[in-house]
Amino acid sequence: MAGIRDIAERAGVSISTVSNVLHNKNSASAATREKILAIAKELGYEVNVSRKRGNHTIIVNLSDFDALYYLDILHGISDYSNAKGYSMLICNGENFEHYADPGVVCGCIVNDVHTTDADLVKVADRQIPVIVLDRMIIHPLIKSIVVNNYAAEKQLIEGLIEAGYEKFAFLAGLNTQDNQDRYTAFRDALKDHNLPFSRNQLYEGDWREKSGAQAARILMLSEEMPQVLVCANDMMALGAIRHFKQNGIRIPDDIAVVGFDDIIISRYTELTTVTVPDYERGYLAAQALVDIIDGKGDYDSVRIGARVKWRKSAKTLQKNR
Repeated sequence: MAGIRDIAERAGVSISTVSNVLHNKNSASAATREKILAIAKELGYEVNVSRKRGNHTIIVNLSDFDALYYLDILHGISDYSNAKGYSMLICNGENFEHYADPGVVCGCIVNDVHTTDADLVKVADRQIPVIVLDRMIIHPLIKSIVVNNYAAEKQLIEGLIEAGYEKFAFLAGLNTQDNQDRYTAFRDALKDHNLPFSRNQLYEGDWREKSGAQAARILMLSEEMPQVLVCANDMMALGAIRHFKQNGIRIPDDIAVVGFDDIIISRYTELTTVTVPDYERGYLAAQALVDIIDGKGDYDSVRIGARVKWRKSAKTLQKNR
């Protein structure tokens, strides 16, 4: 079946112009509108098929590696979508392409590292609105709502440096935009304070608690442990703390450990981390999606702020508490 890109090429206009016409927005001239609709009909493109069929189901596509991280996001999505009469279908990357069909859903919210940018563009070209939460994508039919990872991570590292820490290790997650932004902020903060960092102190994880424990195991074998283990998310940080404590390593006296996300369990384990407003992000994602479906929204990208939450897993200056 023809896609929105095919219509745009045939009509000699931008993809966003075609999208606006198909969403009944008055941003094109009458002649352009008639031309686009005629081409769509000629190519067999079904205009606004999801709304014509009374479809009020949105798909939420999540990675399958950690359920805890998604609880607040799902809560926010659910509260807004239910209030607006929409039901929610949850899946992971393996099933996403199957369900992301205009005959099944009328919009998508995606936070899945296994779904590629090309996959998302393919879905958007089916005239299904897409909100993505884990990366920035510059595309006229995809809206990104992302956390400003860089600013928050840099604030965390600078606070640790002010507290007197000088020797750092970094435990990375999977190769996502979130991970890249957090690692870049980490390196920049050290560079700004003329603190050395060796590639030997960079460890690879997969966001899971088990990989945090594995990193702790390796660190304990080294001749000199760093003063701080900076983890790209909370689950890995919690895994590292558990393994350290099981082997008599004191937190933060022997080594400090920090994370990112502030998942529920982190609040009860005194983990220093970055608090991300995930409920609000989920709520905003659902609101943006419904507005686009109703023809009132836009695809402008949004960056959400986050803040450092100082707890007992790292020593810090009193002013940072």
